[in-house]
Amino acid sequence: MESAGPSTHHITPDVSSTHHVTPDVQSDSMTSRDYYADSYAHFGIHEEMLKDSVRTGSYRAAIINNGHLFKGKTVLDVGCGTGILSMFAAKAGASHVVGIDMSNIIDQAQKIIEANGFKNTITLVKGKLEEAELPITQFDIIISEWMGYFLLYESMLDTVLLARDKYLKSGGLIFPDTARLLFAAIEDQDYKEEKINFWDNVYGFDYSCIKDIALREPLVDTVELKAVVTDPCVIKHINLLTATKEDLTFTTPFTLKATRDDYIHAFLAWFDIVFECTHKKVKFSTGPHAQYTHWKQTVFYTPSTIAITEGQEITGQLACSPNARNNRDLDITISYSVGDEAEKEVVEYKMYVILHSFRMSFLQCDLW
Repeated sequence: MESAGPSTHHITPDVSSTHHVTPDVQSDSMTSRDYYADSYAHFGIHEEMLKDSVRTGSYRAAIINNGHLFKGKTVLDVGCGTGILSMFAAKAGASHVVGIDMSNIIDQAQKIIEANGFKNTITLVKGKLEEAELPITQFDIIISEWMGYFLLYESMLDTVLLARDKYLKSGGLIFPDTARLLFAAIEDQDYKEEKINFWDNVYGFDYSCIKDIALREPLVDTVELKAVVTDPCVIKHINLLTATKEDLTFTTPFTLKATRDDYIHAFLAWFDIVFECTHKKVKFSTGPHAQYTHWKQTVFYTPSTIAITEGQEITGQLACSPNARNNRDLDITISYSVGDEAEKEVVEYKMYVILHSFRMSFLQCDLW
């Protein structure tokens, strides 16, 4: 596993969140205080996503290569960011595209739209979806890049579902329309030693109180396929055409079958995305078997090492829900046992909002 550090954490845009945005400040005049309140206004986060060729290339292929679905249609881009998906839709032949985002990055998006000749085809709206007045009341298609780490961390899927119920015409399309969350177990002794067991002895001092905190915070990182020691298991399937907000809180059983004799140090999660409505199915995976994406994978370290033999099964369940105090965070509980063991191990994890490290260089000088 390659450690990516804090800079790997990605704050997914959330056009329905309650965090503060200063609409009266133009993005080119923002200070570090403004960026702290509106982290998505900084171009660096968008650079990371735009350079993710799997992410952006898949959306381009799904939209541009299906012009027959877009020609003459109205399109709503939820969480439009810099406007890349809106421009794909316009290029594919949409009659009009409306992009909405509550971040000040939309000021730059407007300039990008105009610079590329889409001023009359794309309309951008700054604000929350549930509060904004859109120039079109019903749309043929909704497009959105809503996925977060672990699929649902900092995700704005609930906002997409709100947009679907309020603005999508009967029989309308959503890009993408299907998501699957997958689960497996991995051998990861060396990195666990460095990341978790490090706290047992810090220059001769006992820091073990932090070890428990570190263990319960999932790690977003890249994992090599050779580290996976079980078959994967689908733990959540989401059809965006029928899913409800309540579906995003769930408890699901899992069974993982070992593919070799080895040791397990952590569970691993990733997701697959499918554009089912396209003529030739467009899909991509964020798993360890696939090409790198900025979502990487999510690692859940276990308190103790598990010895497992080929063919042996780990059974358990995973419960996931938005945090009660901050619904942008996730509370995840994993309970499991090996083979015929009667007693289950239960571990509660919390996925928190973490700032990009690239921002800290200017944040620390001006905020405090």
